[in-house]
Amino acid sequence: MAELVVKTNKILKNFQKINNFLAPHDIHWTLVAKLLSGHKKTLENLLFDPEIKRIHSIGDSRISSLRTIKRIKPDIVTMYIKPAAIQLASKIVRYADISFNTSYETIEALNKEASKSDKMHQIIIMIELGELREGILRENFISFYEKIFQLPNIEVIGLGTNLGCMYGVEPTYDKLIQLSLYKQLIEAKFNKNLKIISGGSSITLPLVGKNKIPKAVNHLRIGEAAFCGTSPLNNKKFKDLSTDAFEYKANIIELEQKQTNPDGVISEASIGHIADINSKYDHTYRAILDFGLLDVDDDDLQPKDKNVKFVGTTSDMTVYDLGHNLTKSQKLKFQVGSKITFKPSYMAVARLMNSKFIEKIVE
Repeated sequence: MAELVVKTNKILKNFQKINNFLAPHDIHWTLVAKLLSGHKKTLENLLFDPEIKRIHSIGDSRISSLRTIKRIKPDIVTMYIKPAAIQLASKIVRYADISFNTSYETIEALNKEASKSDKMHQIIIMIELGELREGILRENFISFYEKIFQLPNIEVIGLGTNLGCMYGVEPTYDKLIQLSLYKQLIEAKFNKNLKIISGGSSITLPLVGKNKIPKAVNHLRIGEAAFCGTSPLNNKKFKDLSTDAFEYKANIIELEQKQTNPDGVISEASIGHIADINSKYDHTYRAILDFGLLDVDDDDLQPKDKNVKFVGTTSDMTVYDLGHNLTKSQKLKFQVGSKITFKPSYMAVARLMNSKFIEKIVE
C-alpha cells in the first residue's frame, strides 16, 4: 500500500512562524484543517501542542471532521467554513461554534436549532467581492443584515469574503478596503460591533508582509501555508515556512524494460491519461506503482528523483519511466519492492488523506 508520511513537527513549526508573523499586525487566524480529512492521529498530535492556543479557531468544511476535533479537544473553538445545507443545521450548531453563511433560510434554521439547545450560535456573513463563489450580493447587504439581527439565537460576529479560490481574483488592497467599508456601514447603521473581518486565506498572507492590509481586516483563514508552506498567490514558498511536511511513497509492483511506444490499434477506450513521450530510446525501464487516479492526480505529485518521469495512469495503477535505472556502479537503482518518493502539492495531500487506500504514517 502506498503511504503518506505526515511530519507533524514541521507543521507545528509552521504554526509558530505564522503566529509570530501575524501577531504584530493584530491579525488572528483560523487553521483550516480540511486537508487532514479528520484524521484522528494527526489531529491529536497537533491539537494538544501549546502553539494551538495562539490560534483563534480550527475550521473545516466537513461536519464529521469538526465532530472529531470536538471529541479530541472539546474546549477548542471550531468554525464551519462554507455555507451549510439547511439539513445540517442541527449538526452545525452542535459541532461548530462559528459558521460562515450567505443564505437567510439557512441562518433561520440555525437560529431554530440554537434555540432548541438554548445556545447562541455565532455567524460570519460572507459578501461577494468578485470571486463569484459564496457571498451575498452587495446590493442586498443592508437588508440582509437587518433581517439577521432580528434572530434571537444568532450572534453576528463578523463579515468575510472569499478571494482567489475559484477564479483566482487577488485580494488586493482595494478589495479589502471595500470589505472594511462594509463593516463601517453595518456598524453605523445598526449600532453593532463586528469583531471579525475575515480578509481571505493563505493567498492574502503576502499582502500582510507588505503592509497592504487595511487595519479593519483582522482575521485570515489559513490552510495551505500552515500545512504546505506555500501561498496560492504565486504558488511559492512563503517566508521561511517548511514545504516538506508531507512525503508520498509509492511501491513498485512491476519493473520491466519495455518499449517506449504502445504497439497496436489505439482506440478511445482508455480511462486514464498519458504524457506525451518523446524518448530517444526504444526501450526503457517502466515501473508500475500502486496508486491511480482514484487516489491522486499525477499532476499534483513531483518525483524527488529527477530521472523519474510520468508515463500514464489508470484508476488504480500509475506508470513511470525510470530511464536506464542504473547507479554509477551500473547496478539497478530501483527494483520491484522499492519505493518512489514524491513531494505532494496541497491538493494531492488533501486527496491522499481522504483515501482509505493510502496508509498514513504520522511522525
